[in-house]
Amino acid sequence: MVEAAMADTCENKNKRFNIGAGKANGAGAGDGDDTEDEECDVEVWDTLRYSFKKAQAVLDQNRELIKKVNENHQSKIPDNLVKNVGLIREINGNISKVIEIYSGLSVNFSDTVRQRKKIGNRKVENRRSRTEFE
Repeated sequence: MVEAAMADTCENKNKRFNIGAGKANGAGAGDGDDTEDEECDVEVWDTLRYSFKKAQAVLDQNRELIKKVNENHQSKIPDNLVKNVGLIREINGNISKVIEIYSGLSVNFSDTVRQRKKIGNRKVENRRSRTEFE
């Protein structure tokens, strides 16, 4: 499910890159820094893809653990019920891992947006200073 969403998003990203590449080749207005933006976009998409895959792997593991807990519970065998305590602890640990993954992703994304704003502000300032001298 996540892979399909990422594929759709990446397809849209590639379309956007083609448009940006056209601008860099003189088809549109720009100062030649479009390729730098695209490289940053690729980095961001790679980070997103990696983080989502990592989170999905942990969630898949939890799905299997939950199935095992349910099987153990339905069996009503005392030994299996005791095993559930450990399985549930593992599930809770995995939930913490997913929270860490998404937290790190959020921080990384926020930092990237902040950097992009700084780069964008510098580009605007450079354009202003160039027009002042012309």
